[in-house]
Amino acid sequence: MPVIYRLKSLPRGHKVALGLLSAAMVVLIMMPTEPAVASRDRSDIPLSNALQDKRQPLEMEVEDLPVVDDHLPVREQMVKVSRGDTLSSIFARQGLSSALLHDISQLGAHAELLRKIHPEERLTFSFDRKGHFAGLSYPLDAARTLDIRQSGTELRSRIISVKLEHRTQYAQASISSNFWGAGVSAGLSPGKIMSLAAMFAWDLDFGLDIRAGDHFAVLYDQRYKDGILVDTGHILAAEFINQGKVYRAVRHDDGNYYSPEGRAMRKSFLRAPVNFSHISSNFNPRRLHPVTGQVKPHRGIDYAARTGTPVVAAGSGVVVESGYSRFNGNYVVIRHDRTYLTKYLHLHQRMVKKGEKVKQEQQIGTVGATGRVTGPHLHYEFLVNGVHKDPKSVDLPQAAFLSRSELARFRPKADKLLAQLSKVSEVMLANN
Repeated sequence: MPVIYRLKSLPRGHKVALGLLSAAMVVLIMMPTEPAVASRDRSDIPLSNALQDKRQPLEMEVEDLPVVDDHLPVREQMVKVSRGDTLSSIFARQGLSSALLHDISQLGAHAELLRKIHPEERLTFSFDRKGHFAGLSYPLDAARTLDIRQSGTELRSRIISVKLEHRTQYAQASISSNFWGAGVSAGLSPGKIMSLAAMFAWDLDFGLDIRAGDHFAVLYDQRYKDGILVDTGHILAAEFINQGKVYRAVRHDDGNYYSPEGRAMRKSFLRAPVNFSHISSNFNPRRLHPVTGQVKPHRGIDYAARTGTPVVAAGSGVVVESGYSRFNGNYVVIRHDRTYLTKYLHLHQRMVKKGEKVKQEQQIGTVGATGRVTGPHLHYEFLVNGVHKDPKSVDLPQAAFLSRSELARFRPKADKLLAQLSKVSEVMLANN
């Protein structure tokens, strides 16, 4: 029997109950579930924020991945410049092309700095992950470095400067046997010893004039980077006491040295035209000739030194003779003016020609043993109005003074440095 007929045959009370039950079931079916309610309650959140919530873990995951750039420097190679090295030879040893060197040469003034490399200096090359050139650094001095970088297809250069701390250092010594040994015992470097001698080279002949008991004191600059000594600068002031006579010099802003009164230490003539090991013969008009044994005036000074030692012009002038003779060997004669003339004999090599103009301290030859000699040395003569004079004692022309305005700038600094030098000297002598 069909279900509809069975329902009609049920008692009226049963039909009411079934109706209520059916209504309740419909209500339950139409009610939303909890997830649906939750979705409805959050329906006011913008869609972009909802998407952002789902994207966030993915973004964090990407940021944690390492970034790889094939052009970043990953390897450095330091190269020490050797004697005879050129930029071309250095680049070739690093496997770098001449085209790269050409591009670097187009960097203007910075490229010019790089062309001035010297032996013992260092270049640092940088290479990227693929072994390609990434950069080059070249220290110009303690405070400045030339930096060249590959940026895409272009080269960029700059000077990187750091600020150095300046400290004043003091050194002093009394001479017992020789000036060089005293300088070493005072803690001076070879360069500083030579600089000290050069300051007073117009007043003192360090081969003939130095005596035991002579004394010197020096103030010089030292530069520090992050508390570490990186460079020794110029001598700021110095005092040299020679046979009781006091000589003082102070460095001015122009880079030259002057006496406390402002007179230039650089004069028209050097006392000695060669860096020597010792003096083998002094000026002596009654000297016995070492070869013939006969009395023959020795109208100059012999500076014994190794063959090849540079010989410089004692003063500026014009070369009036440059040649060779049986007795003098290779020789050079310089006319300085109408009054003064100097001669340089027994040279190994002549580096100037007759008629050539020369400047003071310009190299004119090298020490040798040509002509009638017993060993390598320079024979040096000094003539005043055609008359031979002792080079170590002849009166030389006075040097120029600073102008009045420059002297006004120089004196306060000189007084301060010399006062500091005297004070430290007194303390050091008292402690000794």
